[in-house]
Amino acid sequence: MNNKLEQFKNSIRNKRVAVLGIGISNIPLIKYLVKSGVNVTAFDKNTSENLSDAFSELNELPVRYSLGSDYLEKLEGFDVIFRTPGMRPDLPQLLNAVEKGAELTSEMEVFISLCPAQIFAVTGSDGKTTTTTLIYKILTEEGYNCWLGGNIGTPLLSKIDKVKETDKVVLELSSFQLMTIGNCPSVSVITNISPNHLDVHKSLNEYIDAKKNIFINQTENDKLILNYDNDITRGFGSEAKGKCVYFSRLNKVDTGVIFKENKIVVKNENEEIEIVDAESIIIPGVHNIENYMAAAAATIDYVKPETIKKIAVSFNGVEHRIELVRELNGIKFYNSSIDSSPSRTIAALSTFKNKVILISGGKDKGIPYDSIGQIIAEKVKCLLLIGATAPKIEEALCNYINQTDSECEVKIIHCNTYEEVVSRAYEEAAPGDCIILSPASTSFDMFKNFEHRGNTFKELVNKLK
Repeated sequence: MNNKLEQFKNSIRNKRVAVLGIGISNIPLIKYLVKSGVNVTAFDKNTSENLSDAFSELNELPVRYSLGSDYLEKLEGFDVIFRTPGMRPDLPQLLNAVEKGAELTSEMEVFISLCPAQIFAVTGSDGKTTTTTLIYKILTEEGYNCWLGGNIGTPLLSKIDKVKETDKVVLELSSFQLMTIGNCPSVSVITNISPNHLDVHKSLNEYIDAKKNIFINQTENDKLILNYDNDITRGFGSEAKGKCVYFSRLNKVDTGVIFKENKIVVKNENEEIEIVDAESIIIPGVHNIENYMAAAAATIDYVKPETIKKIAVSFNGVEHRIELVRELNGIKFYNSSIDSSPSRTIAALSTFKNKVILISGGKDKGIPYDSIGQIIAEKVKCLLLIGATAPKIEEALCNYINQTDSECEVKIIHCNTYEEVVSRAYEEAAPGDCIILSPASTSFDMFKNFEHRGNTFKELVNKLK
């Protein structure tokens, strides 16, 4: 029996609980709390008309609602407040509620504090989902009963009654989830860090500090996996309280996971264990080699090397990440809607040997685009732009060409809708070409999320004749 869980249920059962946000991640939380006998009020900025799907799932439960644009003004009198991922914890209304005695928490914070199983967690600016999925698949292949959650999979607090001490839990954690997390996973992985989400975080330092929360309170028995090739993450090693293990594709670390003679190798003090040849990895790109290195570093103490290799040579990739949608008249269409930052688009374009037709642009989240100019000049023959960041992306390309006196020619087309951008891309393509959606921007200008954007792209591509 999970004694901590029983104590939590007993302590919260007689309290007034507010759940902020009636979205995908919080509906299972609301159901679980109500099932546990908790008095729940669900808050959301939307009106009831916009929440019909959520209401249909919750309509038979004794849940109170507080809706509308002023929903955060109605938090008085609550004992526990669950904030939704992405909501800053220092909003004035939340600070005011905390000052008056409320406990501010989140589904993920509570789950980590109560989970009886060993937790592997991954964060970073790029590669989180793929690395998390790889760790989950490797551990599952080895025979462990595994749970996948955080930013990926099902919200796990609603499943915690079924989690056993002998299980393994694998989490993808965003900077927003990590901002207030105090309990650290047993095995923490940081894939890399580059400027990101500066439309929500007040500064790059705040963003970095949020990422550090994945390991800052680890113990000497815990393990931290860091990317040695990233200037920011390399520096975290001196702050590690547990065992620090580096992975490096470009450098030769004394111990850790290295890239040697085109192979991923685990290097210990006394031996080198070959994991897999890079040519055998199905999903393309050097960034995916790094994702496998991170996953190998995280799992090597718990699985056989052959298990890691088996996943490497069989895993086809994660949806919306350089996902092959279809081939039509010799033209391949790739969906990489997950690419919500310039660094992700740079990594995606680097996987292609020949020049591609790139669809890019979306919502502006306040990050610089200077770095994307060179890769577009080198890897793109036709650039189709859409959304608020279109001028920034075009400016980055033009600045690079002007500053380097480059003779490259990239055809630039501006579009207003996704129907137009897919149609124009197809018109510009010839047999042998690749068309890739890699927005380098968030999706919230036109879509609910990157999945919605990617699915819309795939639907439009599959309608082409």
